[in-house]
Amino acid sequence: MNATTEKKPRLTTSAMIASIASEGQRVTAAPFGKAMVELGRNRPEVVGMTADLAKYTDLHLFAREYPERFFQMGMAEQLLMAAAGGMAKEGFIPFATTYAVFGTRRAYDFVHQVIAEENLNVKICCALPGLTTGYGPSHQATEDLALMRSIPGLTIIDPCDALDVEQAVPQMAEHAGPVYMRLPRGNVPLVLDEYDYKFELGKAKLIRDGKSVLVISSGFMTMRSLEVAQQLQGDGVDVAVLHVPTIKPLDEATILAEVRRSGRLVVVAENHSVIGGLGEAVASLLMRSGVATTFRQIGLPDAFLDAGALPTLHERYGISTAAMSQQIKGWI
Repeated sequence: MNATTEKKPRLTTSAMIASIASEGQRVTAAPFGKAMVELGRNRPEVVGMTADLAKYTDLHLFAREYPERFFQMGMAEQLLMAAAGGMAKEGFIPFATTYAVFGTRRAYDFVHQVIAEENLNVKICCALPGLTTGYGPSHQATEDLALMRSIPGLTIIDPCDALDVEQAVPQMAEHAGPVYMRLPRGNVPLVLDEYDYKFELGKAKLIRDGKSVLVISSGFMTMRSLEVAQQLQGDGVDVAVLHVPTIKPLDEATILAEVRRSGRLVVVAENHSVIGGLGEAVASLLMRSGVATTFRQIGLPDAFLDAGALPTLHERYGISTAAMSQQIKGWI
């Protein structure tokens, strides 16, 4: 190596579980836990349940405020889902938290048969969705949306930031029926408050308009898409960002209306495998509706992903801001 070559700082193990917030970005600590505490004040039927992960899903704030309405089920995610279904049958509104790999892959049959088939009023909130941990395939729920989209009657939410989470929680409680939400935890970025945005269950929102590219995104990929839009503006590329926080039911009318505006490259960006997530849902919608457009996907590969520091993995698998910008410029 040339002695004058600047070395990149070596990332430590903590980068495997780092916040997805950029350096210096505004964050809100534990927005889900705080929203649950607020919800519990006027909704005595709301209960919190977890599989030994209260602290790591921010549900510990609810447990501290309402200990008589908090249930620690231990490291038994199938039992967690079954018990949540039982609580719902008794008239409670259980919010059940765990990691996404455990709430979907491990407990899938219990969600399908106990909760969804009977349309029980259970709210499943799962942290570490997609590539939000560096601990390898055992903890990376890169296929959770594909699994949960296939369950009839299950509403699915993929929030972008702290504002999305805070506003989604009470609407989840108002919604009659099972809900699965991908859960940002810890210090969660605050982005959408700058865009006069309000979460509405079942609705996609145009966050930024543009004439060159339409990015349809969900989760923290909406944050990344807004960063990409700012970067590419200097290159004369005008990027629109359509945020789709509700994956199911999909806001088909809004998506079709935006795609039908001619002359734009359409890109779906998601923190999920390119198999079975938002990208395929949008592609299927466009095909069924007879809408022809230039369509591209930014997502995780159909593969078991590496372990490592999150910034490195996001760059490697094409979901960092820099990687997204380069990919979109190449397509244009």
